Amino acid sequence: MSFLNTIRGFGRSSKKTKKDYETPGILAPPGNGNVSPMRRSQSPSHSEEIPLFMCEPFVKTALVKGSFKTIVQLPKYVDYGEWLSLNIFELYNHLNQFYGIISDYITPETNPTMNAGPNMNYLWIDTNGQPVNLPADQYIEYVLTWISNKINDQSVFPTKDGGAFPPNFIKDCKNIVRQMFRIFAHIYHNHFDKLVHLSLEAHWNSFFAHFIGFCKEFNLIEKKELMPLLPLIENFEVQGKII
Repeated sequence: MSFLNTIRGFGRSSKKTKKDYETPGILAPPGNGNVSPMRRSQSPSHSEEIPLFMCEPFVKTALVKGSFKTIVQLPKYVDYGEWLSLNIFELYNHLNQFYGIISDYITPETNPTMNAGPNMNYLWIDTNGQPVNLPADQYIEYVLTWISNKINDQSVFPTKDGGAFPPNFIKDCKNIVRQMFRIFAHIYHNHFDKLVHLSLEAHWNSFFAHFIGFCKEFNLIEKKELMPLLPLIENFEVQGKII
């Protein structure tokens, strides 16, 4: 994970406070969420619109050559649960840092929904089990807070010697990476141009390839969840970035 050390020092924006996002009855484990169908976006001429992240040279830009296969594999003599929790902790911290870099651009005015393209919208599941539509920044803040609470909960992610991983540990890991993927998808579809402007597209692409390589290695996310970025993932597989 050393290539990601180059973004250390970038923190999340301080312009938003916890109070700004406190909505009673909303902050709850997101569960499966509701997703509207995804269709290929078309222009008036009916030709497919190609998102910026799929255009050259950006789709081939990477900070790290090759794949992350050997990095994500379970090392010999390392506990399976410990390895999953370590990687999820690191991936979450890096995603949080990236979000902090561009969070000023994600506002209720610019992004009133948590979408991954014009035809994919993610809904939050509230404490009553009802899907609610949230602005992207609020959705992301809820997700990041929810994940932080999970990974800092000793009953879910034990860090003390002798701590046993609970029976639902793998389920929690899958829920976490699914929500992390949705943040990736939203940023790719709505804010990739900001990353290009900041010359961070190579870091971002390599980080995403690392994330997908990890999820693929341990079967943590279903293919249907990957649909908003499936063309990019398949392109990375052809390039050998994801194995």
